[in-house]
Amino acid sequence: MRLLLIGPPGAGKGTQAARVAHAYGIPAISTGDIFRANVDEGTPLGLQAKEYMDRGAYVPDELTNSLVLDRLAQTDAGAGFLLDGFPRTLAQVYTLDDCLEATDGGLDAVVQLTIDTDEIVQRLLRRAKEQGRSDDTEDVIRKRLDVYQEQTHPLVAVYADRGILVSVDAKGDVGDVTERIFGALGGRIRRAEG
Repeated sequence: MRLLLIGPPGAGKGTQAARVAHAYGIPAISTGDIFRANVDEGTPLGLQAKEYMDRGAYVPDELTNSLVLDRLAQTDAGAGFLLDGFPRTLAQVYTLDDCLEATDGGLDAVVQLTIDTDEIVQRLLRRAKEQGRSDDTEDVIRKRLDVYQEQTHPLVAVYADRGILVSVDAKGDVGDVTERIFGALGGRIRRAEG
């Protein structure tokens, strides 16, 4: 089972990815977590990624692709996965398509989390205060939202054309949003037993 969560920064993708992946018994693969781990470890890639993240810009496709494709090749992702934060651009969609085609499959569903801009800004400002995240100032948040609209939102149309997109309202209680996701997926995919 292969899922993708898509939505603007602050829509709750990370939180929902962990909950949904656990319920379905698959790993949640987050580019944000991969990048932050490399930043914390001070790797050359992490230092490069930090420059982009601190400006609210996307890490270039070449750097992102190599990290994510390496992660998808690990054994725990063989039976499925939930992607959070990749693909973010049309070029990354086609890179992912090529990778999945080589393993005889594609995505089973793409869940789009929707939420209004003002709610996102407030969420991310709270998170910045709680977690001490330097990449979540209001200016950077608004820049990230602009970049999302320009580069990532077009992916919604691609996945809608493929008939695998479901949209879910991401406002409200975390548990309620999770149940909306399960409801939107409906009979497409069964949760792991136990």
